[in-house]
Amino acid sequence: MNTEKKRNKLMEVQKELSFSGAFYAKKQDEIITGSSGFRNRAEKLENQVDTRFGIASGCKLFTAIAIAQLVEIGKLSFETKLQDCVAEKFPYFDKDITIHHLLTHTSGVPDYFDEEVMDDFELLWEKFPMYGVRAPKHFLPLFQHREMQGKPGSSFQYNNSGYILLGLIVEQATNRSFPSFVEENIFKAAGMNDSGYFEMDCLPERTALGYVEELNGKWKTNIYSIPARGGSDGGAYVTVRDMAKFWDALMDYQLLSEEMTREVLQARECVDEEDNIFYGYSGYMELDDNQEVIKYIQMGYDPGVNYRAVHYPHDKKTMIVCSNESEGAYELLKEMERII
Repeated sequence: MNTEKKRNKLMEVQKELSFSGAFYAKKQDEIITGSSGFRNRAEKLENQVDTRFGIASGCKLFTAIAIAQLVEIGKLSFETKLQDCVAEKFPYFDKDITIHHLLTHTSGVPDYFDEEVMDDFELLWEKFPMYGVRAPKHFLPLFQHREMQGKPGSSFQYNNSGYILLGLIVEQATNRSFPSFVEENIFKAAGMNDSGYFEMDCLPERTALGYVEELNGKWKTNIYSIPARGGSDGGAYVTVRDMAKFWDALMDYQLLSEEMTREVLQARECVDEEDNIFYGYSGYMELDDNQEVIKYIQMGYDPGVNYRAVHYPHDKKTMIVCSNESEGAYELLKEMERII
């Protein structure tokens, strides 16, 4: 199947899925892109390939790279203890929590959004106004004085609070805000000129509004459903093309040295033994029977945000899907993997 036929097939799939968003696929020199739906429903403004989308937890990888950059210059190590690199006090936290534990979701700290207890992110903001949440420190009242949910080094348990703490570590190690550090040292370095940690009430041009479907079939924006500004556990805005640039920069050692890149991309915690899914500092990855990486996996979900991406290191193949609705990215990505 030639490139044009592949693109036409994917455009058909978008229509079948009623997909709202954009996609980008790159396999060596072949590039296929597309978009559908509206970035602004009220004004009938269509999504384009250069539309900026929120990616929720898809940007935890940026946080890990920021930490790795600080490890490379000697400001931190992966074994540095939390209590030794942040000024805030956590009276019920174990004293042996390390940066490694936080990166691998094995710290045992209480998660401010525990998906096993609460399945609707919007519920968080009923008593805790989201419009004041614009920096890592603003999340602390949600978990700072809660008991540990496990021992450091225990089994993998996905944890947003751990990445909030990593953001605090970056800020206090650099005397800069977390967004400004990432924008300078990752986005700018990778040529991601359209990406940033934008504030919900001050979005730049070409940014998609996130949409949530209500029970009555109407659509509302997600402005009251997520924090006013994203940070170290998620919430950056990117274009699909910028995310392809990111993977190119990471794999070409433009963000970290070759040695540190290998460290970040290494498999560490088994998440799903049956499907051979692991987690490392870089996020999820699928391994083959020889424990070699088949693909790296990024995902992000928020009300009105749905993001999936994969990078196949041996095939030099990258696929990015951003949606400004709560569903659709995974289904489109699976079709892209099948077709391309």
